[in-house]
Amino acid sequence: MSQQHISSDPNLIACREVTKIYTMGNQKVHALRGITVNFHRGEMTAIMGPSGSGKSTLMNLIGALDVPTSGSLKIEGRDLSMLNVDELADLRNAKIGFVFQQFNLLGRASALTNVKLPLRYARTPIDCIDDRAAECLEMVGLGDRMDHRPMQLSGGQQQRVAIARALAGSPSIILADEPTGALDTQTSEEIMALLTGLSDQGITVILVTHEQEVADYAARQLHFRDGEIERDERPIV
Repeated sequence: MSQQHISSDPNLIACREVTKIYTMGNQKVHALRGITVNFHRGEMTAIMGPSGSGKSTLMNLIGALDVPTSGSLKIEGRDLSMLNVDELADLRNAKIGFVFQQFNLLGRASALTNVKLPLRYARTPIDCIDDRAAECLEMVGLGDRMDHRPMQLSGGQQQRVAIARALAGSPSIILADEPTGALDTQTSEEIMALLTGLSDQGITVILVTHEQEVADYAARQLHFRDGEIERDERPIV
């Protein structure tokens, strides 16, 4: 993996009194109510809580897919509320990799082509794209499956392709939304071991899960309820 600049500040992500209010008809929905929390470099954090508690809203904000209604959310010191649409897109491409429960792979494309997609959007030099995509597939143990389409791969292998795609741009952050939700227990353990290894390499991994067994892989667990952080725990292993 290419080397990334590491500053002396351990807080890669800093949220200060972050609120998010959605207007639905005549109603205002308070999805987040003044969240203050930091995320450290190289730390894996599991976000848990019932539906509607604010988990996905916070992930969308960290992923630069939306901006707070009030408060500040900074990634490497850059306040997302101060960025325009193009700058937010550039930040996503440069800093953030996304992993989803349903993999979101192109069904007719090979594993290699799926991993190459974000590199094209990030304006990676053409002569580097194939090598970087192949490198990422090697990293997740799929060097011998590069030409396989999703339908020729198991669920766990498809999620590995999705993780390789998330790694393609050498992100500082990986956001994983229920990354094991569609997988059996053994395959879930393999995927979580892979994500733990990425965290050990210095990537900040933030995942949403409803499964305590998955959350237990994380060094830190944030429990949300009604748009607030109910508990911030670092379980003793």
